[in-house]
Amino acid sequence: MQYIIYNIYFKLCLRVDIALVYDVIRWEEKKILEAASRRGLSIKPIDAKNLVLDLSSSNINLADVVFQRCISYFRGLYLTAILENMNVKVINSFNVSMICGNKLLTTLKLKSCSIPTPKTIIALHPESALKALEIFNYYAVIKPIFGSWGRLVSLVKDFETAKSVIELKSELHNPLHEIFYIQEFVKRPPRDIRIVTVGLEPIAAEYRYSTNGEWRTNIARGGRAEKCDLTSELEDLACRVAEAMGGGVLGIDCMESDRGLLVHEVNANVEFKGVSEASGVDVAGRIVDYLADLKR
Repeated sequence: MQYIIYNIYFKLCLRVDIALVYDVIRWEEKKILEAASRRGLSIKPIDAKNLVLDLSSSNINLADVVFQRCISYFRGLYLTAILENMNVKVINSFNVSMICGNKLLTTLKLKSCSIPTPKTIIALHPESALKALEIFNYYAVIKPIFGSWGRLVSLVKDFETAKSVIELKSELHNPLHEIFYIQEFVKRPPRDIRIVTVGLEPIAAEYRYSTNGEWRTNIARGGRAEKCDLTSELEDLACRVAEAMGGGVLGIDCMESDRGLLVHEVNANVEFKGVSEASGVDVAGRIVDYLADLKR
């Protein structure tokens, strides 16, 4: 592995206008680089795993704008904190990434901005988690506060299942799993809606349908994407969420319910293959244009 040391003393590479920092190259990162190439714009791909960062430096010879795309939430979050401390513009910012990567903080932000979201209860001990589930008659969704792709998200339908899930989480001996994030199970069609915003502008949307008996709609779990027209209602909701979170490049997930649209998650490292193919919108190109405007 070739390590790259960045600080004010060791300038091992030429500064570039825009850098794409990643830890795994996915479809989305490839499309970002292709879109930049079509525009004659150079975006430098940098593997975060190769970076060695000198915290005694007050500046960094890296880029004017960094698009942070690490799959690892904590790697990306702390890298963003370091880069911002060295006066580098990072998309998404530390605050945006911190809030959107934490379901509890996301819910608090949505509630503080009067944005509709499913009823959520937090418990901080297994026994209190079981008591909290009584409120939902033991029919609810238990989620980890961190994580993506629907991993470790459990739908419980009765007391015995709830007890088993809580016991399992307790046996993981991970302090993060001692925070029980319990959410109502929303009666909805077998789909949800993802809206991608760039800056504060909603640019594309998709329906994500659950398939093969799977209640979760995540594309990573076999969900199917279909085009969703950006109605004025969806645009208004997406703009409110993007502004509340702090802008950048976001994926806003919401559900149709008898109470109207409910926002249940906001993604700061959004995967946009499904929405790109379903909507026909060049999401990668719109992101590149946004990054180019930032560096001017």
